[in-house]
Amino acid sequence: MRPIWKGAISFGLVTIPVGLYAATESKRPRFRQLRESDHSPIRYKRVAEADGEEVPYEHIVKGYEIDKGRYVVFTPDELSDIMTGISGGTVDVVQFVDEHEIDPIYYRSAYYLAPEKTGVKAYRLLRDALTRKQMVGLAKAAIREREYPATIRVEDDVLVLETMFWPDEIREPRFETLEEEIEVRDEELAMAEMIIDNLAAAFDPTVWVDESREAVEAAAEKKADGQEIVAPEAPQATGVVDLMEALKASVEATKARKAG
Repeated sequence: MRPIWKGAISFGLVTIPVGLYAATESKRPRFRQLRESDHSPIRYKRVAEADGEEVPYEHIVKGYEIDKGRYVVFTPDELSDIMTGISGGTVDVVQFVDEHEIDPIYYRSAYYLAPEKTGVKAYRLLRDALTRKQMVGLAKAAIREREYPATIRVEDDVLVLETMFWPDEIREPRFETLEEEIEVRDEELAMAEMIIDNLAAAFDPTVWVDESREAVEAAAEKKADGQEIVAPEAPQATGVVDLMEALKASVEATKARKAG
C-alpha cells in the first residue's frame, strides 16, 4: 500500500513519524455511462459557466465563496501553509478517553497508521499503552487540506486513525412523528425483547456478504455469455398487519432460526 500522507503522531513530548494508509476500499459494482448506439463511454468535461469553454486542469484554481458569486482564490501552497499552521504536519493527541464515550455517529473514515523505521519503538509504546489502559486518543489531524477531529485506537496490533465530524456537523434528530403520544404495551415490549434475544449473537464480519454485488456480477457474466436475465420471484406479503400478530409471528420465526 502507498501512504496517503506522511507526518507524525504527537502525544506529550513524544513524536512518532508515521504514514497514513486507507483502511477500507469500496467494492460496490461500478457502472459507466455509455452512448446507447455504440456503447462508447461518456466523458465529462470541465467547462466555465461564463462561456461554456473547456478549461484545462492546470488552469483551474480553488476559490472560496465569501458572498454570492464572489470568490477569493487560494493557491495549493497557501492552503498547505494554512494546514501546516494549524496542525504542523502532525496528528496531535490532546486527550485520552474511553472509546464508549464517543457516539458512533461522529465517525467518518478509517485509516491505518504505520510507523517509519525511526519511530517503531515509540509507536509500539503508544500502541501497548492504549491496549493496557483500554482507551483511545482524541486528536486533531489535517488530511487533504482539511482538519478533522480524530481518534487513535488499536486494532490487531495496528494503530487506526478514525476521522470524525465536528459537533456542529451533526444534525439534530427532529421528527414530528416521534412527538406523537403513542402507548407501547408491556406485552408488546416483552415480545420485541424476545425477538432481540433470539437474534442476539457475537459479531462475525465474515458471515456478511454483499448479495447485491454478487447478483450484479453473476448477471453481468450471464449477459456476457448471451444468457437471458430472469428476475427471481418476489416474496409474497404475509397479510399480517396487526402489530401484535406481527410480533408473535416474528418471535416464532426467530425462535426457529435460533434453533436451526
